[in-house]
Amino acid sequence: MIKLKTPGEIEKMRKAGKITAAALNLAGELIAVGVTTQKIDKAVQHFIVSQGATPTFLGYGGFPASICVSVNDEIIHGIPGVRKLKDGDVVSIDVGATYDGYVGDCAATFIVGDGTEEARHLVDVTRESFYAGLQQARAGNRISDISRAVQEYAEKNGCSVVREYVGHGVGRDMHEAPEVPNFIANPRRGGDPRLVRGMTIAIEPMVNLGGQAIRQLADKWTIVTRDGSLSAHYENTVLITDGQPEILTPHNVGVAVSVAANSEGV
Repeated sequence: MIKLKTPGEIEKMRKAGKITAAALNLAGELIAVGVTTQKIDKAVQHFIVSQGATPTFLGYGGFPASICVSVNDEIIHGIPGVRKLKDGDVVSIDVGATYDGYVGDCAATFIVGDGTEEARHLVDVTRESFYAGLQQARAGNRISDISRAVQEYAEKNGCSVVREYVGHGVGRDMHEAPEVPNFIANPRRGGDPRLVRGMTIAIEPMVNLGGQAIRQLADKWTIVTRDGSLSAHYENTVLITDGQPEILTPHNVGVAVSVAANSEGV
């Protein structure tokens, strides 16, 4: 059942969203040559807790970290560890924070240094496919209007969208109804709900430079492209209003490219 939010609940989600967005910004600032993904995770965890919030991902379904860090061919759910980032790496960061019982959820993809032209193209397409979907996130439209816009933008720019993982409702729980696919889905997966004021959803394109096929690694979490091609992820929690949709996780990731630096991570 889709849970519409009251004005009081929306205000709580704005607060959760601002903390989550700031955590993502922090992660982006830390991305540099030689930094470990574990260092980024610990810094983000400390920040979220310092804001009086809880890292939503930590322990969720047994996940062992506060953020997902997915590098190069990793699509989502990458587990932070001792891996050191290298020049040219494509790094997707997914963050969730729970504040006063409500969840903020957002993600973006960064490039360490300049990266290749193909990598920059992928990151740009993924981000802009989100905004194509956002334009359709208006009361009276349907979920499929968002899905179609994301898929069409990604595919017309030579990329593919992941089918097995989709966007979702957000509120007291990180994953609520409805599902928000990044492609035109079979209606039997839960129908095609009409968007109404008070809905809060996560729109999150997961876009591959190559084919759409995926596989799961032995850690039972990390999802990678089957063909080894690069992947990118971009997400915001969005409120449906009577007019323009409102992004509840207003992070400042624009071009989504991180400047390489000489630094040592732990």
